[in-house]
Amino acid sequence: MSESLREKSNKRVLVLANNDVGLYRFRKDLLLTLLNAGHEVYISLPNGNFIPELVRYGCRFLDTPIDRRGMNPVRDAKLFRQYSAMLKKVRPDLVLTYTIKPNIYGGLACRMAHIPYAVNITGLGSAIENGGWLRRFVLALYRPALKGARVVFFENAGNRDTLVSAGVVPEGRDVVLNGAGVNLEDYPYQPYPQAGPVRFLFVGRVMHEKGVDELFAAAKRMKQEFGDGVEFHIVGSFEEAYKPVMDELEQSGVVRYHGYQPDMKPFYAMASCVVLPSYHEGMSNVLLEAAASGRPLITSDIPGCREAVEDGASGYLCPAKDADALYAAMRRFASLPQVEQAELGRRGRERMKTLFNKKKIVKQTIENLKGTAYENER
Repeated sequence: MSESLREKSNKRVLVLANNDVGLYRFRKDLLLTLLNAGHEVYISLPNGNFIPELVRYGCRFLDTPIDRRGMNPVRDAKLFRQYSAMLKKVRPDLVLTYTIKPNIYGGLACRMAHIPYAVNITGLGSAIENGGWLRRFVLALYRPALKGARVVFFENAGNRDTLVSAGVVPEGRDVVLNGAGVNLEDYPYQPYPQAGPVRFLFVGRVMHEKGVDELFAAAKRMKQEFGDGVEFHIVGSFEEAYKPVMDELEQSGVVRYHGYQPDMKPFYAMASCVVLPSYHEGMSNVLLEAAASGRPLITSDIPGCREAVEDGASGYLCPAKDADALYAAMRRFASLPQVEQAELGRRGRERMKTLFNKKKIVKQTIENLKGTAYENER
């Protein structure tokens, strides 16, 4: 375990996050590793459906409401005060933070309380990616929040380079992991579909920055060309602005909408290919899960997506925000013989085993917490 976890056998680890779904689906293995080592694990986040399961594992839940969207000075100041009070009450030996607001306000609270903490950058978010005054504002908050961190974990090198070049991350404390990894037992290889239409699957929130406008434009062209030979399945909630768009696409037979689904395995099993034309990602867990299941990928050639694909061998990369390139990639895939489509998926599974095995990622996380000297920054 880390130096901060090693000094006595029973340590208190506090985890700050912004939602239960992400913590359960992507960090469960790390939490279980800490619990199995005999440590007390506290989790601070808003209440949700997966909290009882995390508590059943042994985590101690601290209900912490968070406004996930936008920057509101009043609510954010309240969150900072909540974290400060929590640190005094729990008195953790180590704090792990995930996502932007826990990273910033949890990091600041830890630094002021002289408590060791490690920050996880799970993506830069639209505020930084889109530039402008909001980017400058968020970076200005990140600088003091990250200054005292023992280590800052990134999910891709592109995000790391952005924050290092902006002078946000303390020198020598950045570590790039291959995302959260994927549990290869939870997502075993699924036999490739043997017959029927080519089924393209999109998993994620239906919103502009996930590239759905380009996806829908390309899907319409594909349906015109291939007819019933292709299907487009959408899984995930949608922003209200997209309701009329989704209604029209469903009524015209372009897409089949399945809403939010807690279990993605049946959808990966029926899919021929998973498509994610995002504008930015930390590391797409959807791509990792789909590839582990043996499904080819078509995704944007951007940090957080490109790492999951060996272009031409386990799927195809295309420029973000380019509906024509996305259409060309999907058309190329749909024109392949079924045996070649399946081979792309098989290679994707092998890539996950080699580079994204969650057991390796958890081990790397623990190793990078070892012996990292905590210095009180002024």
